[in-house]
Amino acid sequence: MASAVAQKSPGAPPRRPRAPGRRTGTAPRRLPYLLIAPAGLLMLGFIAYPVLSVFYYSLQNYNPTKPWRNGFAGLSNFGTVVTQDPHFWNTLAFSLKWVVVEVGLQLLFGLALALIVNQTFAGRALGRALVFSPWAVSGVLTSAIWVLLYNSQTGVTRYLADLGIGEYGTSWLSDTATVFPAVIVADLWRGVPFFAILILADLQSVPKDLYEAAGVDGAGRLRQFVHITLPHLKDAIILSTLLRAVWEFNNVDLLYTLTGGGPAGETTTLPLYIANTSVDAHNFGYASALTTVAFVILLFFSMVYLRLSKFGGESK
Repeated sequence: MASAVAQKSPGAPPRRPRAPGRRTGTAPRRLPYLLIAPAGLLMLGFIAYPVLSVFYYSLQNYNPTKPWRNGFAGLSNFGTVVTQDPHFWNTLAFSLKWVVVEVGLQLLFGLALALIVNQTFAGRALGRALVFSPWAVSGVLTSAIWVLLYNSQTGVTRYLADLGIGEYGTSWLSDTATVFPAVIVADLWRGVPFFAILILADLQSVPKDLYEAAGVDGAGRLRQFVHITLPHLKDAIILSTLLRAVWEFNNVDLLYTLTGGGPAGETTTLPLYIANTSVDAHNFGYASALTTVAFVILLFFSMVYLRLSKFGGESK
């Protein structure tokens, strides 16, 4: 009897089951940050450290082949860049010319190709694959293809000479009058699909009702393109041109493989000049200062471009 009474006596109130999804303590809240911590540390090591190293060495005289001259230089490297290095201004001018011509032509041809492959026609899938295929080719392979095409013995110039156009042994890459158009065409082949892909993706999101309504109101193809297509593509065009401008400014592999910056420095961009200064001349301190100046130029250009273009704003 006593045991039965003891069993019926009220004890501690039963614990309520915890609601699902309810967190207690600080450990579960920290779990997402702990999971992404390894990736964050890797990004910090592979991105932040090299960037900070460039800023550090830009303030140093660092040349492994002349260790007796190494040491703190302060801002003297930057003073040399701005006031005493004519190669900097020449390569910067060519870099601006290269970016403006390349990005402008790539945007023009990419927009035209996107408008074409956005139409319905027989073999459209194959046409899109052919248009986009150059973008899948690596930069090294692209350079190798165009080196063979421009070869004076086995390339395009020989076949043109067989047709009576030009002379045998002509090299477009060694002539100052033809080297710029030659490298422009080579990079166009690789860069146009980038614009075509981005613009085509945005074209497919344009509501068809807008074109139907404009057609009912009597608007032709040109007015539809100006008042419907272009406003809808505004942000895509701004973003793609900015990204491509940064990439073209930093273009090294194609120009280095095709011309090496020649002939007579005619195709030397600022990044290629930086590569030659660091790798060939082993002047890593001065090359770091050039890199820092190029970074500031790109940062300033990006901010001004996005501000003037009103990226993300509503089109009027």
